[in-house]
Order: sequence, then structure tokens, then C-alpha cells
Amino acid sequence: MDNITTLEKDRILVLDFGSQYTQLIARRTREMGVYCEIQPFDAPIHTIEAHRPKGIILSGGPASIYDRGSPKCDRAILAMGIPVLGICYGMQLMANLLGGKVVGSARREYGQAMIAVDQDDGLFRGIFDGEDTQGLSVWMSHGDHVEQLPEGFEGMASSRNCPFAAFGDRCRKLYGLQFHPEVAHTSHGSQIIRNFLFEICDCQSSWSMGSFIRGSVAEIRKTVGTERVLCALSGGVDSSVVAVLLHEAVGDRSICIFVNNGLLREGEAEDVVRFFRDEMHLNLHCVDAADLFLEKLSGVSDPEEKRKIIGNEFVFLFEREARKHGDIRFLAQGTLYPDVIESVSFGGPSAKIKSHHNVGGLPETMNLRLIEPLRELFKDEVRQLGRELGIPEEIVGRQPFPGPGLAVRIIGEITRERIDVLREADAIVTEELANADIEVEIWQAFAVLLPVRTVGVMGDSRTYDNVIALRVVSSVDGMTADWVRLPYDILGRISNRIVNEVNGINRVVYDMSSKPPSTIEWE
Repeated sequence: MDNITTLEKDRILVLDFGSQYTQLIARRTREMGVYCEIQPFDAPIHTIEAHRPKGIILSGGPASIYDRGSPKCDRAILAMGIPVLGICYGMQLMANLLGGKVVGSARREYGQAMIAVDQDDGLFRGIFDGEDTQGLSVWMSHGDHVEQLPEGFEGMASSRNCPFAAFGDRCRKLYGLQFHPEVAHTSHGSQIIRNFLFEICDCQSSWSMGSFIRGSVAEIRKTVGTERVLCALSGGVDSSVVAVLLHEAVGDRSICIFVNNGLLREGEAEDVVRFFRDEMHLNLHCVDAADLFLEKLSGVSDPEEKRKIIGNEFVFLFEREARKHGDIRFLAQGTLYPDVIESVSFGGPSAKIKSHHNVGGLPETMNLRLIEPLRELFKDEVRQLGRELGIPEEIVGRQPFPGPGLAVRIIGEITRERIDVLREADAIVTEELANADIEVEIWQAFAVLLPVRTVGVMGDSRTYDNVIALRVVSSVDGMTADWVRLPYDILGRISNRIVNEVNGINRVVYDMSSKPPSTIEWE
């Protein structure tokens, strides 16, 4: 579903060339009140023109422009007469398409670097007001660099290893930065982006969560008309926000379907019914499909196969419910932007990390038309949206829980016995952390059941039982994460309780890896 409506008068498009920082560009832009949408690098020119952007940003990416099959956008984008900002790979591609020369560096530049700024207007306007120095600390991540400028361009900054750390053609409003202004490590990076948006693109700060709600409601009504909509409701933050947003748009014509797939946390099903049916008074229907999912997952160990099976079964059930409730054609679900970029490769630069059950795990053909109003948002933005919609903090503040549930926290084959073991251990983790006084904000905390058995001693007897791994991370949007340095006494209580209270577990380990290189979930 396209969230762009006439309510967002000014908008920016970001063409994604596979940079790990692409989502940060969109976040920074929206934080400044300008709507930003991410499109694949090869988006057709007519698609770009249809959005009527005030400006375009070409993201960075891991490729070299000289690699075989390296991603390239349509050169016509640079002749649309609107401002374009190329970042890192985007800058090199711009130079290459317009006749400049890009070469490999003798010394690659990764991490913090100092640049000398030659001109303090345009992108750099206001940064050096009252300062004597024109030096700027920035974040670099490149091997190639621009050695010769295209005709009409002038250098704006340089570093020891990069003769053109920034360039621009003021007449055509085409600019390039070799560094990444969107990351926190670049000093005054937000001001550089702000200058591009408001000084160069002449945008107005008109986007907010309030305008997003109005735009989404209008778009849902336009799409659905007088028909009814199924809403896939899991009880998590994303689906809960979609359910309330959908109710705002179409009222009782929204039918929420909660599927108990047998892979939920302890007490999850009861909590969903209590809150959404009894307190929020949504039109909620529950489907008990635990036996069906466990039968389909029997003997399956591969994580991608698990996700695809679960995705297929969810769609099967939703299509069955759609027929049951009178041939409903629309299905709303809580897909977020991180789900999309981890599941979908745009054909080159973005490696698929894993299939999310509601994106890459969906079958190729389905009879329901998807409505995904949160598809361009990040988790913290969805929480903000939920608060705007009046959803209580007990729901909005919940930790993320994967759609496939405990299936991707059980490494290897899934059985009822293994689910019960993990569910019991996970409940202990949740309870202990809820009671603990922890300063750092936890993004996710959970237990993982490993396909490993180890020797232990309990009551002077030898045991040969399973291992639980604890995963506790902090994050802002789930795209990057760091492991939480839990106090030893808290770790000790969790470990002791799991080993003593959960039959079949004799060892607990703690996951001390960040994302990247690891993902938050183990599968």
C-alpha cells in the first residue's frame, strides 16, 4: 500500500543501493518533518516522476561502479530539474554517469576522518558560523573516490585520501558527499541534511505522525471503498497499531483475526483476547491452529523453511477466514521497513538476510490483496504512531516478538516438548527482567533453545540435558543492536531459576554478540 497522499505536500525519495545506512537517511528526513520514501535503485523514471519529489537522495552501497552488474539508476533522474544528493556510492555513480572519473584509492577510508571544507554555503551553510576552522569530523566508508569532476561541478571539501569529499553543480542542484551525513559519527551531519532539504530542495516541514494518520486513513478508505478487511492481529506492537488504524479508517468493517499457532509465549493468547476484545472492543475472532502448525513443522530444521511454512499457513488460514466471513478481498498486516529490507533483495546490492513470514515468507500467489500501512516505518516510529492513536503503553511498549514465534527461537526441529521447555524458560527471563532495576533500555530479551546437550550434575547424579541461550539487546530501530551488559546477580538469578525449575535444562549461556555481525534472533 502506498502511504503517500496529498497530505504530504513535500517529499523526498531515497534510491537504495544497498547501504546499511539507507534507513537512517529516511529517519533523519522524517525527523525534520519531511516525508521520505525509499525506492529501489532501479525504480523506473515514470515511477519517480509520479511521486513528484522535491529532491532525490542516492544512497551509499557496497559495490564499486566498475563491478560487473553494479547497480545503476536511470541517468534521466539527473536531468529531471530537481535537486539530487549522492552519498558515497551515490556520489561516485553521479560522477560516473555525468562524465567524471572515479578511481580506486591506494588507501581505503573507513571510519572517522577529517575533511577540509572549502565552501561554507550550500550543503555546509551555517555549520562554521563563529568558528575559525573549516575542518569537519565525518564518517567515511569507501574504497573508490572521485578523481576528476564532471563538467559544471566544483569541489566543496577534501580529505587526505580523497580530493573531492564533497562536490556540487549549483546550477543543476546536483551534489555529492563521499562521507555519510546520516550517521551520528559525522559532526553536523543533521545540519547538512537539513540544508539539502530546506535550502536546496526548498521543502516545508509538514510531515508528522498526525499527518501520517490522516494520510493512511484516507488511503485505506480509498483502497477499500465500502468493502471489509481482515486484519492479521498477533498482539504485538505492529499488528496492534495496524488494527487500531484500520478501525479508525473503516470501523466495524475491519475484522481482526488472531491465530494461535502454538508458538506463542506463556499467556499470550489470553492477553490478546482480554485486551483487544474486552477492553478495546475490536471485532476479534480467534483461530486455534496449534495442531496444524506443529504438524506442518514436524521434522523441519532449516530456518528459512520454517518461516516459509509458517507464512504459507498463515495465508491459508486468512484466506479461509476471508471466505468464511463473506469473500473478503483485503488483508492488513503490520509489515515494517526492517522486515522488507531483510527479506527482499533489489537485485544486486542488498543481500537477503532472512525471509520474514509476512514478506519473503508469503506464497507467490495469494487471493488477498495486502494493505501494509506501516511498510515504510521503523519500530520506534510505530510506537510513536500507537501513542498518537491512544493505544496504552502496555501494548505500545511491548518488546518485538517474531511472527513465527518460538519456532525461530528453537534451533533445529520443533516438538511440543521443546516448545514447552522454551516457553517455561522464556517466562522466567521475562519475569526476572521485569522485576530487576536495569538502567539501560532493553529492546528485546528472550531465551533460545539450542540443539546441544551437555553433561551436568544435579543431586549427585549425572545429567545430559539441553542448553538455553539468553539474548538481551538494546536498539533504536532493530536495524543495529548491541548486547546488554546485565549485572551478574541478575544473570545468576535467571540461570539458577531456569536450571532448577525447567526440566531438561542443565546449562545457561549468555549471547554477547552485536548486530551486525549477528542478527537479533538466532534464526
